[in-house]
Amino acid sequence: MAEQATPTTGREWQLAARPNGWPQPTDFALVEAPVRQPGPGQILVRNDYLSVDPYMRGRMNDVKSYVPPFQLGQTMDGGAVGHVVASAAEGFEVGDAVLHGLGWREYATLDAKHAVKVDAELAPLSYYLGVLGMPGLTAYAGLLEVASFKEGDTVFVSGAAGAVGSLVGQFARLKGAKQVIGSAGSAQKVATLVDGYGFDSAFNYKDAPVREQLAAAAPDGIDVYFDNVGGDHLEAAIGALNVHGRVTLCGAIAQYNDTAAPAGPRNLALAIGKRLRLQGMLVNDHTALKGQFLAETAGWLKSGELRYDETVVDGVENTVDAFIGLLGGANTGKMVVRLTH
Repeated sequence: MAEQATPTTGREWQLAARPNGWPQPTDFALVEAPVRQPGPGQILVRNDYLSVDPYMRGRMNDVKSYVPPFQLGQTMDGGAVGHVVASAAEGFEVGDAVLHGLGWREYATLDAKHAVKVDAELAPLSYYLGVLGMPGLTAYAGLLEVASFKEGDTVFVSGAAGAVGSLVGQFARLKGAKQVIGSAGSAQKVATLVDGYGFDSAFNYKDAPVREQLAAAAPDGIDVYFDNVGGDHLEAAIGALNVHGRVTLCGAIAQYNDTAAPAGPRNLALAIGKRLRLQGMLVNDHTALKGQFLAETAGWLKSGELRYDETVVDGVENTVDAFIGLLGGANTGKMVVRLTH
């Protein structure tokens, strides 16, 4: 077992109370916890970057879902990437860069089978939490497999300046979409979609009803809708979809913090006559695509055809601020927390 000096304690975020509506800083507690040396088959990782993602909001509610809820008084978890500082596992050495699922903390001790070695030479480590990680595969699989995208489709993406949406639009463009339309929540983000990511058009959903702005952007209708928002966006998309249109239901961030039942969509009956396909997706169902996804995406990054943005927040103590900011749209591209040691 190889080791190097590590602190005896590290800071970790725990859920102190279940949020009612929008999360508040008082719903979380930053605690000092012992750093546990690895047992047989385990590694100790010093985290360099933590991921905050919209799905984490659902895990703060005490409801049964596809992932267990966070437990009160227990350290939360999520995507993280860092370096091995002690190893009792074959195939992992001190200094190896790894991706794993024990985020929201400075140090993580885990079974090595739950870690994946990543190449810091191929891309910055934080990219494995975004464009080369879960959000990237979500965008790729959600567009190509779930929505059955084909060349010549007109594609509409909501939450288009976020970690997933910004990649969906670019993947569609690179795969030969006829038109790519995005919605976002500020004029600056709208400009980034068109000038930075190559969307054909984009609009600020706060400027006018989504239905009106989408109709103006796509007078001939849309073929694919990638839904990160739900609510009025999904309702508008159902109205704009052409016959045999496809919808990837990826997220519904517009209603994650609502305390009342969502208002819609109220026009779901249109799906009958249009023969629409609305399909939910979870990225873990699409791991068979990972090799193809990584090869193609790394190539686009290297050639400069794919642009990737991150919003970086420094310090483990600011992880909750980053998460709450993410829910409010404070990020362009992927939101990550960089730990300083």
